[in-house]
Amino acid sequence: MSDSLSGIFQALADPTRRAMLERLAGCDLTVGELAEPFDMTVQAVSRHLKVLERAGLVVRGRDAQWRTAGLDPRPLREVMGWAGRFEHFWDRHPVAAARAAR
Repeated sequence: MSDSLSGIFQALADPTRRAMLERLAGCDLTVGELAEPFDMTVQAVSRHLKVLERAGLVVRGRDAQWRTAGLDPRPLREVMGWAGRFEHFWDRHPVAAARAAR
């Protein structure tokens, strides 16, 4: 596994960060907007964003005086490329695929 994949998987391992990515898939948000549905401080959200940013999953920008965060899909393509190598296994081994889906 490449170093970038390790960082991506580490970032995706946390359910809060995955939920943040889902929200950012719709549009860029400020840290405050991103924090709204989560029961955590803006500082905690910022820490999660830093992990996502280090993994390349989030890009930070500036919209007037606001700092925004947005999803960068390129690392997810890298994950899909890696996982795609196993697609032939899922197709040939339906029992193992069903067991893995549980």
